[in-house]
Amino acid sequence: MKKTALTLLAFVFTAGLWAQATHWEFDKSHTSIEFEIEHMVISEVTGKFSDFNGTVKSNADNFENAKVDFSIEVNSINTENSDRDDHLRGADFFDTEKYPQITFASTKFVKVSDKKYVLTGDLTMHGVTKQVDLNVTFGGMVVDPWGNTKAGFKLTGELDRKDFGLTWSKTLETGGLLVGDEVTITARVQLLQMKE
Repeated sequence: MKKTALTLLAFVFTAGLWAQATHWEFDKSHTSIEFEIEHMVISEVTGKFSDFNGTVKSNADNFENAKVDFSIEVNSINTENSDRDDHLRGADFFDTEKYPQITFASTKFVKVSDKKYVLTGDLTMHGVTKQVDLNVTFGGMVVDPWGNTKAGFKLTGELDRKDFGLTWSKTLETGGLLVGDEVTITARVQLLQMKE
């Protein structure tokens, strides 16, 4: 009984904190989500997603322990090559008819130095959910000429595409792979503080 009461008290306290949290949303016109992957061993191919949404709830201006959620529409992938983009949308890779979104839900946002954080959360892609860590640099906060409060971040991380069931590739005559396994993610995010 005592344990149940303590659990309920903790839930009420946490809910009260988040009820007072500052609500931010991705400013899509000033945000980019990009990736790069090794191509034929000798170079990298880069791409981006143009359709996404994200929210952040914070209890402090330094964003420590903030709650971060975002989703990406995979069909918006763009590598500047339409044939390659169609291949990436198809069953060999993302299979967007079955898995149209990539989603992320944070579990921790830990400050490690003045402007450095580590963002940990559950990334779901191609029907598979894995915990990932992203390195975050906080660029600061500013009020724009129209009175809007903005905050800037840069997120970087790496993941193995095969961990998410994205296994397609071909072996080159030289023995290397047409498509590498490691994907580097870079997101430059500008947040807009939502007004009550």
